[in-house]
Amino acid sequence: MWLQNYSPLGSIGLSALVAAIPLFILLYMLGIKRSKGHNAAFFGVLSAVLIAIFVFKMPAGLAISATLNGAMVGIFPIVWIVVTAIWVYNMTVESGEFEIIKNSLAAITDDRRLQALFIAFAFGSFIEGTAGFGTPVAITAAMLVGLGFNPVYAAGICLIANTAPVAFGAIGIPIVVAGQVTGIDAMAISKVVGRQLPFLSVIVPLWLVVLMCGWKRSMEVLPAVIVAGVCFAATQFYTSNYVSVYLPDITSAFVTMIGLLVFLKFWKPSQVWHFPDEKPSTGLVKSDYSTGEILRAWAPYLILAVLVFLWADDKFVGFKTTLVGWEKALGLTPLVWPGLHNLVIKTAPVVIKNTPYAAGYAINFLSAAGTAIFLSGLLSIFIMPNYSFGKAFTCFFRTIKQLIFPICTIAMILGLAYIMNYSGMSSTLGLAFTATGALFPFFSPLLGWMGVFLTGSDTSSNALFGSMQKTAAEQLGIDPTLTVAANSSGGVCGKMISPQSISVACAATGLVGQESTIFRFALPHSIAMVILMGVLTYLQAYVLGWMLP
Repeated sequence: MWLQNYSPLGSIGLSALVAAIPLFILLYMLGIKRSKGHNAAFFGVLSAVLIAIFVFKMPAGLAISATLNGAMVGIFPIVWIVVTAIWVYNMTVESGEFEIIKNSLAAITDDRRLQALFIAFAFGSFIEGTAGFGTPVAITAAMLVGLGFNPVYAAGICLIANTAPVAFGAIGIPIVVAGQVTGIDAMAISKVVGRQLPFLSVIVPLWLVVLMCGWKRSMEVLPAVIVAGVCFAATQFYTSNYVSVYLPDITSAFVTMIGLLVFLKFWKPSQVWHFPDEKPSTGLVKSDYSTGEILRAWAPYLILAVLVFLWADDKFVGFKTTLVGWEKALGLTPLVWPGLHNLVIKTAPVVIKNTPYAAGYAINFLSAAGTAIFLSGLLSIFIMPNYSFGKAFTCFFRTIKQLIFPICTIAMILGLAYIMNYSGMSSTLGLAFTATGALFPFFSPLLGWMGVFLTGSDTSSNALFGSMQKTAAEQLGIDPTLTVAANSSGGVCGKMISPQSISVACAATGLVGQESTIFRFALPHSIAMVILMGVLTYLQAYVLGWMLP
């Protein structure tokens, strides 16, 4: 057994600086050197393994085992989601059905700004609420490119749009996990997150539109932007505070889509806007297809939405519980990861007493979200005209070939996250933040932001830093529910710059190898948003306490 040491250099500040070297390498290679994503990920994970072994004194066998454990988690279940999501999109394109989807959207609005609000913000939030874990960006970015969006903007817009819903993604799992690791009631955390995120949610639609076309042209669609922002933020607040921790994304997305559809029936912008490198818009087009043909074209995504909800839900219908039961009956129980499970010991002050660090790997093929998407693709074959299982499986293997570099990148990034967690490097970084004293409420969202940057998941960030947030708040006399919630609220701002998310976006838009371009595109927006959350959390801790439940 090996005990974690969070200050191997005798100073928590100096130790944290060394622990951050892999992150600095990622930032440098993606943001300055403009390297390809898989190259940046390789050098990032290599440096993390070396620092874990030679600075943090982690036994080499444990370090390699932890990295491989993370890489396998990257391949399944995360890559499984990405591959199946892009496959469903590729099938709709290959069958010609996506032309009908494009026409149906153009019949609602041919304005790129409004299409971005509907697809990237509203529909993406619905997919985030049901599936999470990279699925919304994979689907919506591919759809925007299919509609004719500039690929860089399609990727960037979908990454930035995928902030407001992330804390309640996958049927509320990030908040549920935050409650599990801290012992704080999940609904209590949900209420605080619901009094933080709506301030961001209400401005994200305007943020997206200004990013696309600037302030002046944004004012042309301000009424629709207000409808989208208010519908989402108000529903998110109400659902998270008074209904359930599981439903804020689904209800907010549904209300926003209905609100936009109804509003656009009665209002149109004075001028239709397209990207400068596109042909000028011909205006609103007449639908060339019947209602039945439009429903058939959208059917793969409607089926996908229903199935991913069923697969993620264990509170309402309970289908996920049934799937897990089937897996147990088939012997597909989580495996103990060899050479790592309970061999690493977490120590104080990260935990109250020495605690073995479990390590496992779940072959939960039946209950994985990617399987729901895969089945939606199979069911869609029966609906798509002149399409066969032979064409579908040829398309599937072609999709895997198309995504080979993103698959490698995601595996290495998850390997990086795991080696930093098991070596104690992530905890060292977290402890450096908790040393900020009275300013900790400002830095609390930044800790969550860093966790999501590292892991690509708000759920993982809450699992990593949730208990640390609670402990620091109690020592400082601050409501621990506030800082635990801020970990999740700040984490959503890091989603858009996580190398894992960027790899998914690049895979979906045909920009493989240009991860650095997307990273540079999203970074300033990520920093600005997390600073906003930091200021809000600080004010709620000391000035605006009346805002908290």
